[in-house]
Amino acid sequence: MSDRPRKGAKRITAGSSQATDRCLLPGADRERVERGRANLLPEEIYGDIAEIFRALGDSSRAKIVYSLLKQELCTCDLAEITGHSESSVSQHLRILRQLRLVKSRRSGKQVFYSLDDTHIRILLAVCLSHVRDTDQQHEGLGKVLEVFEQAE
Repeated sequence: MSDRPRKGAKRITAGSSQATDRCLLPGADRERVERGRANLLPEEIYGDIAEIFRALGDSSRAKIVYSLLKQELCTCDLAEITGHSESSVSQHLRILRQLRLVKSRRSGKQVFYSLDDTHIRILLAVCLSHVRDTDQQHEGLGKVLEVFEQAE
């Protein structure tokens, strides 16, 4: 394997000002470690979280989820919108449905898809805010986080 960084990747050296990912003092603070461990969730929850992000990590599925943000759509609508085949969209929807990111509703011979619930809308809004990184959105998202923390 080459020692060169990938194209576009930055090499960080020990002397650089960006090498701040290590403590300068050895040893962990026991109290912080105990508090951190006490706050951990059961291991299977982290697996579930990873599955959701893995599903949304596929740009085709992310596009499908975004397309469903404001309206319910059938498979053929989603295929036209995203530029993928109906078969491909159907496979992506199956994965999204299994993870409860989307839900389906039958109307006659058509099946319509929509986001499963408000959690998915919030998740997408937070991701978009991070990608766009607009300071205007930070205040509103801070309020969402406060509600979340109070619920725990």
